[in-house]
Amino acid sequence: MHPSPHPIELHAPAGSLPIGTAWREVSGRARIVFPFDGSLVAEAPQSTAADSADALDAAEAARAEVAALTTAQRKAILTDICARLRADRERFEQLLVLETGKPLRDCRVEMARTIVTFEATAEETSHVTGETVPLDLQELGRGMVGYYTRKPAGVVVGIAGFNYPVLLATHKLAPAIAAGCPIIVKPAPNTPLATIELFAIVRDVLAVHGVTGAAAQLVNGGPEVGELLVRDPRAQVVSFTGSAKIGHLIAQQAAPRKTLLELGSNTGFIVADDADVEAAVGAVLAGGFYANGQACISVQRIVLQRGIADRFAGRLAERLAELVVGDPRDPETHVAPVINAASGDRIRATVERALAAGAELLAPSAEALAQADRAAAVPPVVLGSVPRDVEAWREEIFGPVVCLTVVDSVDEAIDVVNDSRYGLQAAIFTSSLESAFAALDRLEVGGVVVNEIPGFRSDIMPYGGVKDSGVGREGPRYAIEEFTVTRMAMIRPVARS
Repeated sequence: MHPSPHPIELHAPAGSLPIGTAWREVSGRARIVFPFDGSLVAEAPQSTAADSADALDAAEAARAEVAALTTAQRKAILTDICARLRADRERFEQLLVLETGKPLRDCRVEMARTIVTFEATAEETSHVTGETVPLDLQELGRGMVGYYTRKPAGVVVGIAGFNYPVLLATHKLAPAIAAGCPIIVKPAPNTPLATIELFAIVRDVLAVHGVTGAAAQLVNGGPEVGELLVRDPRAQVVSFTGSAKIGHLIAQQAAPRKTLLELGSNTGFIVADDADVEAAVGAVLAGGFYANGQACISVQRIVLQRGIADRFAGRLAERLAELVVGDPRDPETHVAPVINAASGDRIRATVERALAAGAELLAPSAEALAQADRAAAVPPVVLGSVPRDVEAWREEIFGPVVCLTVVDSVDEAIDVVNDSRYGLQAAIFTSSLESAFAALDRLEVGGVVVNEIPGFRSDIMPYGGVKDSGVGREGPRYAIEEFTVTRMAMIRPVARS
């Protein structure tokens, strides 16, 4: 095996994963390659289903200790992890570029959001509270006191996607610590390195605070590694971020235990006749192609009201040249090759089927689309007049492709966006309060963005979808609630004779 040509610094013990109370040497290895050129980044340790079983044993054994952590201890642990990440963020950014192939600008955003998530979750530990319940609404409850508290749900299993590996792991890890739940995280097998490095920091901080390492464990490997975790009844909550297909399977495997599913989408973006067209075009450039189009809320379906349709399409095709396509290590790059050749082939085939069904290639030229120097290198694509029954419109492309269609009214545009099995997030550009509030009221999604980048997300808001885009909500306050259960207290101060 040739050494990696990339000067990376890894702090986690080589060939080991944080399983049980210590770092366990595992036998498996997997090559992690740089999507830009296929060069070796590092070999990642891979565990087995037997390791997952041991992780569950350790997590179950640690439940009482982790649940007994005081609010002050949980907050201090999260605060210390955050400080360590802030001091080490540049190393994480460079590592994320290499293993995900995302442009550096997007990896910087990922680490900034990760730090905010730890900060906000640390703050939310002080707000894990219950409330009183008026039991005397029933005559039987006269004179009784009722209230509920929140208790840790138990072992949490967190399974993250490849596109934002550290951030997605953090959306599960930080609230689990805040809730007092041991957690086992499984990263995507093609992007585990930065997440393992995150756990090296977490394990160090836990040790400083005298907390068992089994409070936060990580396994890495194929589907069998995660399936054992999901099926085991000791995993009381399973939180998954990834495709709808896999999410539906996980929900079946975990039933009847709680699942939080943050799945895919094909984000709808409405541009009304009264919109600022230049601002809307800018929003698509920013929101349709970041992370190489590999984001669950990147713009995909653009619904144009007829009065501005031609102007918008023309300006979008013209301004596509503003996007710098190239090496993701370059701070100026906006779009780089997608995660691997298989994804590139899938995206190209989706585009080709749309063109064969009557869609128009507005940008780039057919020659530019065909002449990419490697399969994973998909240039930004704009498709016009896309039939609404083709895969490129109805399913999630998960690549740097946006699709245009034209309607006569905002009402029709809302109906077109709603005609989807997905419902994660949607957006509208308009200067009309009436249109904005119609979209806010009628769009069947978990979040509606008005006059802003459609992929906007704050890591402190309740985030999640409806329909096939998932169930449950992320965000520090909301995820903590998902990872806890209410315990009702019903007290009669003096027993009745």
